[in-house]
Amino acid sequence: MAHRCPEQNLLIERKKVIQDSNIKNFFSFLSLEKKEGTTDELFEKLKKNPPLVLFGSLPSTVASQLSSELKRQSVQVSGWLPAQRYTDLPSLGDQVYVCGVNPFLSRTATTLMRRRKCKLIGAPFPIGPDGTRAWIEKICSVFGIRTEGLEKREEQIWENLKDYLDLVRGKSVFFMGDNLLEISLARFLIRCGMIVYEIGIPYLDKRYQAAELLFSQNTCKNMSIPMPRIVEKPDNYNQIQRMRELQPDLAITGMAHANPLEARGINTKWSVEFTFAQIHGFTNARDVLELVTRPLRRNNNLENLGWSNLTKKEKKIKFN
Repeated sequence: MAHRCPEQNLLIERKKVIQDSNIKNFFSFLSLEKKEGTTDELFEKLKKNPPLVLFGSLPSTVASQLSSELKRQSVQVSGWLPAQRYTDLPSLGDQVYVCGVNPFLSRTATTLMRRRKCKLIGAPFPIGPDGTRAWIEKICSVFGIRTEGLEKREEQIWENLKDYLDLVRGKSVFFMGDNLLEISLARFLIRCGMIVYEIGIPYLDKRYQAAELLFSQNTCKNMSIPMPRIVEKPDNYNQIQRMRELQPDLAITGMAHANPLEARGINTKWSVEFTFAQIHGFTNARDVLELVTRPLRRNNNLENLGWSNLTKKEKKIKFN
């Protein structure tokens, strides 16, 4: 889709500035261009508010939420890639800033920089209240905008997550590696008080995820815990051996390994569910913890029913 986006047209951008400045007649502006200082002032306004394009496929509701959060900080989003309609694809060029919302878009980021000459904003990904705040702060810092009310906004979200935080605090999780969201999810869960034994990831682009890696290190430092080991393209057999020793409370894994791990007494969650769930932004942080805690809450409910005290034969009879 990056190759299909139109080239940035300065005349169109200047027309947008005119409309924002309540000058409705574009042709009257062309006649005013001869006046001293008019063109310079408009181009100065363009420099202060450069075009920003966000790339990453998200539901329209989540995209609107992220755009609204940036608008609160006086940052206007010029467009999304991909757009809802083909005719709405954003213009790209050397004056356009781009920022990603998903960690598996490193090839898209490379194409936007090398082929379309855009300026990439390297920011942590907006997953969890902490990641969303860092993502907004990074974009605002590039544009020279001072953020307002972000700290209070993040505190409100953490307060709303208190019931989930009490459930996950002190629990352990093991990422086997499946969808490249592992580092961002692990950072968020560490901030929630969980213990992350290992972060498996199929592929790690250290340049594209540099801001996320640094943010994860700072999160671990603030929580006074060591940075979990990141294993790129892990060997699943060796991972299972380590899981037998560590006995994590939860394993986030691909669908192929879920049932064998469950048979060995390890709670699992399909990583593909995080790929398709709405996990970006402040308001969707609750959905992430809803997915993570579902196996834990299920076990608690079974224990309350006396399930753990039954033999295998009794469980089979009761289940049927």
